[in-house]
Amino acid sequence: MKTPAEESFLRTFHAEHPAATSRSLSRGRDATGRSSYQLLSDLVAGRRRVLDLGCGDGVLLEEVAAGTPVGDRELSGVDLSPDDLALARRRPALAGATLLEARAQDLPFPDDHFDACVSHMALMLMNDVDRVAAELARVLAPGGLLALALGGGPAGGEAYELFIALTRPVVDAAPASDRIPRMGDPRTRERAGLDAILTPAGFAPVTWDTVRIDLSGPLDDVWVSLSTLYDLGLLPAAAIDALRETFTAGAASLALPDGTIPCAMNMRIATTSLAGT
Repeated sequence: MKTPAEESFLRTFHAEHPAATSRSLSRGRDATGRSSYQLLSDLVAGRRRVLDLGCGDGVLLEEVAAGTPVGDRELSGVDLSPDDLALARRRPALAGATLLEARAQDLPFPDDHFDACVSHMALMLMNDVDRVAAELARVLAPGGLLALALGGGPAGGEAYELFIALTRPVVDAAPASDRIPRMGDPRTRERAGLDAILTPAGFAPVTWDTVRIDLSGPLDDVWVSLSTLYDLGLLPAAAIDALRETFTAGAASLALPDGTIPCAMNMRIATTSLAGT
């Protein structure tokens, strides 16, 4: 089978930018001081057999490991990127975890194998997401919990919004070779759409919360958080440098008295469970 364009892009992007997602988002915090990774980990606390779908470099699975006794857990992760998986395998907390290069549409696990699945900013990037839902329903045991973090766009009036306003015209004007492939299924961006994907596979209607993740900080840190998102992935270095210069000038007007650049994104936290028997 021919590899879908978006999957080829993701493998190449993460080979060139290992741990890009965690570098972008791990320093973000909600109003209680928790990262988005901690939010998902807390939701599956007490679950023994946990799958991380799109585990990347293992930041989320490491959080899950911290809340599960060593002798009473079975942690697994799958990802498209061998480079990120190599980083995950170096984490001491994941020494006993099963970390596999695999597609979410064809999970290499037996039926009813997990009692929870977490996925951080990954489901919304996947093609054939109905097939993904069917695979999740297959590998989760009845009553198994699914907890997802999905992107919700800028929180408004801050550096993320500025970044998008500056980036979109540059990307739109770029030749096709410099634009990333269309990523994911737009239904994953809305509660009703997510239910339309998951309910036919046997999941209950989702619980849907919007959480503000604060990414404020020094200008360099904010730029790293925003520029390692996928939209710039195929732009030439000169175009990215020009964007950074324009962004730096615009962000100066947003700076707080201590130099902090305010920046925040909305994240959707969706949870559901597989129908029990």
